[in-house]
Amino acid sequence: MPLPTALITGASRGIGRATALRLAGQYEIVALARDASQLEALASAVAAAGGRCRTIVADLRDGAATEAALAGLEADVVVNNAGVGFTKPLVELSPEEWHAMIDVNLNALYHVTRVVLPGMMQRRRGHVVIVGSIAGRSAFVGGSGYGATKHAVMGFAESLMLEVRDAGVRVSVVNPGSVNTEFSPKEGRDTSWMLRAEDVADSIAFALDAPAHVLLHRIEVRASAPKKG
Repeated sequence: MPLPTALITGASRGIGRATALRLAGQYEIVALARDASQLEALASAVAAAGGRCRTIVADLRDGAATEAALAGLEADVVVNNAGVGFTKPLVELSPEEWHAMIDVNLNALYHVTRVVLPGMMQRRRGHVVIVGSIAGRSAFVGGSGYGATKHAVMGFAESLMLEVRDAGVRVSVVNPGSVNTEFSPKEGRDTSWMLRAEDVADSIAFALDAPAHVLLHRIEVRASAPKKG
């Protein structure tokens, strides 16, 4: 019996890569990112562990290109993980940085979900997982751009959940705190207390493994140790 398919965006590194490796025993992975060499390295790692991984090189900021890249894909799960963040006061935030966060953190979420969701609804099964952030329910200095996108993600996720649950599709949002990946600046900081990418991947798998009649809609994942540095 063929494995169900899990599409993972931002899969070349960090949380996306860890999620692909974590889910590869239960799903055929479709890994999407912009870096072809890192995607091929991921596919090799999945294959070495006995799994299957297809790769798609695409820039999710381009809606038409995203639609073309995903055309015909029947995804049982989509993990919307791609993200970018610049944390600085608004007056220091360049237009390029602002638009990059809007395009990757929010618009790409729309582009990808819009392509795969109709098939899920038609088949009356599927799971949309969104990697959000604790920044989506809090405020902090330097978060006027990044925090705004993650607050928008929360509104998107909860509204979508209400729209599609009668069609048999589940929507979950996983909100991690600080994770020790390339996403977070670490120069001169103690990172020993931070979450690992694998911790977030385990939380995603936990949401997916819930019984069919159960929806874990919102999961907040924090490091148990106090913040340092």
